[in-house]
Amino acid sequence: MSQSRSRAIVLLSGGMDSCVCAALAARDHEAAALHISYGQRTEERERRAFTAICDRLGIRERLIVHNEVFRAIGGSALTDPNIAVPESHTIGKDIPVTYVPFRNAHFLSAAVSWAEVMGAEKIYIGAVEQDSSGYPDCRPAYYDAFNKVVKIGTKAGQIEIVTPLIAMRKAAIIRLGLELGAPLDLTWSCYSEEERACGVCDSCVLRLRAFQEASEADRISYVTSA
Repeated sequence: MSQSRSRAIVLLSGGMDSCVCAALAARDHEAAALHISYGQRTEERERRAFTAICDRLGIRERLIVHNEVFRAIGGSALTDPNIAVPESHTIGKDIPVTYVPFRNAHFLSAAVSWAEVMGAEKIYIGAVEQDSSGYPDCRPAYYDAFNKVVKIGTKAGQIEIVTPLIAMRKAAIIRLGLELGAPLDLTWSCYSEEERACGVCDSCVLRLRAFQEASEADRISYVTSA
């Protein structure tokens, strides 16, 4: 039966949103998972999460790519050791220093290239606008524009980038993930730590708040949840 299913690629960072996207892709398609290491502080921990999530969801076809651009250019607290990861309460209304310049364009380009080779017509990415940190590459208009580029710039012009979570709040994403059987306990969201999540970076705070709003327990370990 699986041979008759359409093929899809999911960009799977190892985080909560991409995990739920992976569960959706695996439910509806013959899914393949793409993980991109880009010199981020938690690179090894995210890669372990990627492997564990794929194992749990039964996604056998996997590709891990290394992108050296972001570590080389710096400019983000996630990739530049000279820029500290801020605690959530210190972040204002401007785009924070944890933004990685134009990162998702690099990720999507790799996914589109792989999709052309393997014959996949869908690419899932767990972009979320409402509960993100204000990153410009998490906006719906960004993906509308990127889909136009893909249509013009690929052989068949039939590959579509889909963002099923983009208008959802994090708590709703958690509830959806639990309904789908997504292994949220295997995910990693922390920007700075690899053994126990820090609990104070923006990503940890958003995650903890979402689990609280969803009235669900977060099963990963934190240094602090204050």
